Amino acid sequence: RMTTVRPASLLTVTAAVFAVAAGITAPPAAATETAGSASSATAESGAGSSAGSTAAAETSAATQATSATANSAASETPPASETTAAPDTVAATATSASGETAAAATTEAAPADVATADPIETEDIARLKGDLNAHDPALVKGANGKPWYVFSTGDASIGGGAIQIRSSKNGRDWSFAGTVWDKIPGWLTETVPGATYLWAPEIYKHDGVYYLYYSASTWGKNNSVIALATNTTLDPTDPDYNWVDRGKVVRSMPTSDFNAIDAGIVEDGDGTPWLAFGSYWSGIHMVQLEWPSGLRADTKKPLRIADRKVAPNAVEASYIVPQDGWYYLFTSWGQCCEGAKSDYKIAVGRSRDVTGPYVDRDGRALLDGGGTILQDTSGDRVGPGGQSVSKNVMAYHYYDASADGATKLALKRIYWGDDGWPELDGDKK
Repeated sequence: RMTTVRPASLLTVTAAVFAVAAGITAPPAAATETAGSASSATAESGAGSSAGSTAAAETSAATQATSATANSAASETPPASETTAAPDTVAATATSASGETAAAATTEAAPADVATADPIETEDIARLKGDLNAHDPALVKGANGKPWYVFSTGDASIGGGAIQIRSSKNGRDWSFAGTVWDKIPGWLTETVPGATYLWAPEIYKHDGVYYLYYSASTWGKNNSVIALATNTTLDPTDPDYNWVDRGKVVRSMPTSDFNAIDAGIVEDGDGTPWLAFGSYWSGIHMVQLEWPSGLRADTKKPLRIADRKVAPNAVEASYIVPQDGWYYLFTSWGQCCEGAKSDYKIAVGRSRDVTGPYVDRDGRALLDGGGTILQDTSGDRVGPGGQSVSKNVMAYHYYDASADGATKLALKRIYWGDDGWPELDGDKK
């Protein structure tokens, strides 16, 4: 998940890398090293991040229903088209660094049976293979033989810049599975001039419907939109497979003090859905949603839940995971999308209440610059970030210094310590 600062990266990546959208920076295109997922902002965002006058995010039209039958597109946007075939050039084989293991995630697994062992049980996904070029990966972990899916930032040269999809039968061997649509919805390019590909997706299942949130923005700007598409299946062979455009969820403008990119969905103990988002500017924000539409529940000013308090406020790619009475807020700090020069890293804090206040392991408030570093650069695996979690498996991208800074997918199992704080596989004491 990249920022407007997250979407498209400006660097060229090999076929083995995942393009991700950077928060305040533009996300990377699938075949080019685009900006890191919803978490990095370019130097341009530095000025903007301290900034701006506050503008409440616009609500998406309440009339756009998101029922399980994803057959009619939102009136504001053209109907979703079927997934396009993946070009052979994207399916380059790349071996991911060792130590990247999967963990369980909150998102429900996709349908479709595949008779393979679950790598979570066999501990056999340390080395990922295949097409790993996924920036800002949104993971759906397969279970009981069902396939795994990763949704990631698009590439203007593939599928018209739409969100990309990769799949795996076992969590280890990955292949390109096309794009959500064959082009970006026209209303998005009108709303965000200059947007050529979509950034930093989030996938969430509720009551039989898959809700796909994604961003449209341009590098270093906060003229951005978080939008929504829905589907009743992730299996492209299913006759009901169809991504329906549900329109706008949150909008930021140059006068806003936030950046509407890098969506992350969580439900509280009462089943109320919340959308965490943001990149640079005034940090991480949150708005309440409602089911079944998946759109905003009200027009209140977004809550603010995390702020680095240091210019250019390089925090983005928020993702919240409920665990044992706590809500854990994962964010990406630093600059994404600069290949081996990136300094992205994953931080965490927690709260008893979904809306905060969040504190780090030392008790420092995330609204006051707090955050415990969970994953940083390690050897050739540079700038990890743009994370998501599915059934205790964390997915993120990193830049492979041994492969000219190519973007690659990583998966690591989450372990929860006796004190409740998370550790990633390979770091477990």
